[in-house]
Amino acid sequence: MRIDILSAVPALLEGPFSASIVGRAQKAGIVEVVVHDIRKWSTNKHKKIDDPPYGGEAGMVMAIQPIVDAIAELKSQRPYDEIIFLTPDGPRLEQGTVNQLSMADNLLMLCGHYKGIDQRIRETVITREISIGDYVLSGGELAAAVLADAIVRLVPGAIGDGASALSDSFQDGLLAPPVYTRPAEWNGLRVPEVLLGGDHAKIEVWKAAQALERTQRLRPDLLDGNQGQDDGKKEPDSRR
Repeated sequence: MRIDILSAVPALLEGPFSASIVGRAQKAGIVEVVVHDIRKWSTNKHKKIDDPPYGGEAGMVMAIQPIVDAIAELKSQRPYDEIIFLTPDGPRLEQGTVNQLSMADNLLMLCGHYKGIDQRIRETVITREISIGDYVLSGGELAAAVLADAIVRLVPGAIGDGASALSDSFQDGLLAPPVYTRPAEWNGLRVPEVLLGGDHAKIEVWKAAQALERTQRLRPDLLDGNQGQDDGKKEPDSRR
């Protein structure tokens, strides 16, 4: 898998991709994450990538030219399964979307900045929009790091025990059950006996019950059937 990221502030992404699972996956040749400075494509003599918005609104908007030229050049080098715009007003990221994206060969992410990008780019070039939550960041770089990390850890070989990722929270629509490790007793608190008995059938029943109880108590919205209905996928556009 290859992930290309277009950013106005590429330095923000130096750390997240050099360590932990993403860093190891890159060293192993399982994934490749390439961050591009979008100013490279600006034809402005000062390498500006922003312009004032029409209508007199405060703030600036990312200019069309650098974005379109950058995406066109990258698309000429390889096909992309998705061109993703990270934006706070996009559909909220859900585990089902991450699962789907983890099966892609090539992904291109555009980090929003300033007030965002021209709506015409969103309508004709972007194939998927994603938000990591109902709040606003300084730019889409940290959101891109979150998305890339969530995707890469599901790519086969990225983590030592692939089954571990499949038992994480949200994979089955529930929160994960509580986990314990040694010692069996600490400060008068003991690990549930069922986990110490070695009966795997009973352990699975206990885990399922705990997962349901935790979800009902902490995230009852996950049980409403409203999660992940909008995956951010746009209808095909003949102009792309």
